[in-house]
Amino acid sequence: MPLRAKVASSVSRTAAALSRAAGRGDGSVIGGWIGLKIDPDLLAHLSAGRAIALVSGTNGKTTTTRLTTAAVGVLGRVATNSFGANMPTGHTSALAKAGSTPYAVLEVDEHYLAQVLESTEPHVVALLNLSRDQLDRAKEVAMMAQLWRAALVRHPDIRVVANADDPMVVWAATPPADPAQGHIPPHVTWFSAGQRWHDDSWVCPECGSTIQRSGEQWWCTGCPLRRPAPQWTVEDDGVLDPTGAWHKVQLQLPGKVNLGNAATALAVAAEFGVRPVDAVSRLGAVTSVAGRYAQVDRDGRNIRLLLAKNPASWLEAFDMADVAPTLLSINARDPDGLDTSWLFDVDFAPLRGRQVLITGDRAYDLAVRLDVNGVPFQHVRSFDEAIRAVPPGRLEVIANYTAFQDIRAELDRVN
Repeated sequence: MPLRAKVASSVSRTAAALSRAAGRGDGSVIGGWIGLKIDPDLLAHLSAGRAIALVSGTNGKTTTTRLTTAAVGVLGRVATNSFGANMPTGHTSALAKAGSTPYAVLEVDEHYLAQVLESTEPHVVALLNLSRDQLDRAKEVAMMAQLWRAALVRHPDIRVVANADDPMVVWAATPPADPAQGHIPPHVTWFSAGQRWHDDSWVCPECGSTIQRSGEQWWCTGCPLRRPAPQWTVEDDGVLDPTGAWHKVQLQLPGKVNLGNAATALAVAAEFGVRPVDAVSRLGAVTSVAGRYAQVDRDGRNIRLLLAKNPASWLEAFDMADVAPTLLSINARDPDGLDTSWLFDVDFAPLRGRQVLITGDRAYDLAVRLDVNGVPFQHVRSFDEAIRAVPPGRLEVIANYTAFQDIRAELDRVN
C-alpha cells in the first residue's frame, strides 16, 4: 500500500484497540472513521489483493455473513466485520484489523452497496431480500431495488448470488443487456430459502402490474418477470446444491430462516470453489452472532436473545421462539427509526397463550398494538424486573436494535 494508506491503517487499528480498552465499544466504527479521514481511499487499498464477498439485504445480513465466513474459511483466513458494522467505516476497520488475508466476507448496508462495490471490487455479491425498514430515514423498497440494479449494470463482471423468492431482488439482479453501451447482465446464481413475508412485493417493479403467487412460484401478470429456477434450495433439514446432491445442515441457530441463510452461505462459498461437503460441517460451529441467538443463564432463567427490527424479521422471530415466557422490547431511537407505526404490520397472534412482558422506551406503543391483537401482557420497567416476573426456565427476549443492545449490555455484552 502507499505510505499514507499504511499510516492510516495503523492509526485505524490503534484507535479501535483504544476504544475497546476504554470500554467505549468494540472499535468497529471509530477505527475506520479515523482511517478514512487520513486516507479517503483506504478501503480500496485494504481491499486490493483479496477475494471479497459482499452480503446485503434488509434482513439476515449479519447471520449470513457469519455463516459465509465459516464456509469460506475452508480455504484460509477470512477478514470480516463480525460485529455488524456494515458501512464503509466498519469495512475499513475490519480489514485493517485483520491484516493480510486472502479472503474477506463483508456485510453491507443495502443503502451503501453501490459505494462499497466501487471500493472493494468484490468477486461475488449476495442479495438476500428487500422489505420496508425504518421508512422515516430509509428508501422505499422499489427505490432500493432500482439502486441495486443500477449498481450491477456498472459492474457486469461481478458474480451474483440472489434470492429467487423475492421479486424485488430478482428484478434488481437481472438488469437488461444494453449492447450499445457494452452492458451485459451479471452472472446470477439463484437460491431459494422460502420467503414468508410478501407484503412488500405485490406490485411488479418493472411494469406496475400485480404479482401473483401459487405455492413457491410467483409471476407478474403484465410482463415476463417471474421466479427463476433456483440452483440452491432448502429441502427438509438440508440443502440441495446445483448437482442435485443433498447436504444435511446441523445448525445451533434456531428457525427455518437460518437454514435459508446457511443455503446462501454455501452458494456464496461455492463461488470461491468451496465444495458444500467441505463447508457444511463448519456452519454448525456458529452459535451466536453479535449477541443474536445468545443464551445466558441468570437467576435460574435461561435467557435467549432474538433481534427483530421490522415486520419481516418479527415474523421470523416468532417462528424461532419457543412457547415460553417472552419479553418484547421496543425503542425508537435514531438507529431504530423514529416511527413505530410499523408495529401494526406485525401479527402478534402467535404470542397468545404464553406469558408476555413488554418494556422499552416505546412500550406503550407496543401495548396498544398487543391490545388490538388480543394478546394479554404485563408492563415491566427494567430487564431485572422482567427476570423476576417469570418462573425459572426459558425466557425468550425479542427486541429491536437499540433495545436489543440495552439488554445485551445488561448481560455483559454477550456475543
